[in-house]
Amino acid sequence: MRRNWYIFALLGVLAVLLFCLDVCSGSVWISPFGELTPMENRILHAIRLPKALTSILAGAALSVSGLVMQTLFRNPLAGPYTLGVSSGASLGVALLTMLGGILSTFNFQLLTFGLPVAACTGAAMVLLLVLAVSRRVTSNVSLLIVGMMFGSIAGALVSLLQNFANPDALKMFIVWTLGSLSSVGWDDMKILVPVLLLGALFVLLSLKPLNGLMLGEDYARGLGINVPRTRLFIVLATGLLAGGVTAFCGPVAFVGVAVPHIARGLFHTSNHRVTIPASALLGACLLLVCDVLSSLFVYPLPVSTVSALFGAPVIIWIILKNK
Repeated sequence: MRRNWYIFALLGVLAVLLFCLDVCSGSVWISPFGELTPMENRILHAIRLPKALTSILAGAALSVSGLVMQTLFRNPLAGPYTLGVSSGASLGVALLTMLGGILSTFNFQLLTFGLPVAACTGAAMVLLLVLAVSRRVTSNVSLLIVGMMFGSIAGALVSLLQNFANPDALKMFIVWTLGSLSSVGWDDMKILVPVLLLGALFVLLSLKPLNGLMLGEDYARGLGINVPRTRLFIVLATGLLAGGVTAFCGPVAFVGVAVPHIARGLFHTSNHRVTIPASALLGACLLLVCDVLSSLFVYPLPVSTVSALFGAPVIIWIILKNK
């Protein structure tokens, strides 16, 4: 137990240091010591601070949602986008950008501010469909397959829209799919933070049943756990956490799949009272590192590109370890 507290303390200090580094680094280095110039002050408050806070929120939300998905489906490669939430968000954005470009009725400003709304709507529609199905099927495996099928349908519709889109609309959609943490401002935070807090509440309500589900649904029922209600809470939590992040930041790859395994390996436990806060802290640190690395280039790299360089080796290691 004492060892866990030491690791949590180290992760907390690391998160603070990475947050400061993320705020300071970029095309213009802002020294943490000394007085800021008016330009540095504007950069700090308008760009750097919301971007660093978004890195923490997005990393924590994706990691926790990936953890509960892996527990629900008892699948080490499950992630926050397993149920098709990301595909639904992509379909919403595709409809706004590419269909809007076809009809020539949307201007650039409307498209820019409408992207989070469109992504939220698409993710919510897929989530509602999954929730409706979850009331009819009793098997988590069936729910997993249905979620993947909804994602496939949404992906097919996106491909169909891409066939008829004009180049400008197609470029805007592709840029969104690459993921960006810098597009979230203070006004967006007023929506993003409550959505993520609501998702976190559903995770906390499922904290005790999650440990029972690790040993299977039959064992969980034997302990008196209400499996359908727990599954509903987990699906809602994942939809809010992953859907909220995807709506404002675009799809961020691999974080939700890789971080839970790092947390379990670092703390040597699968107890969700430990792994949930551990995944949140590790996910925040990982995405802060990705954001710092992406800002080192003259043209900042998409955050999904950098996160994939961290996440993909972890997934390969999991597959090789489990043979």
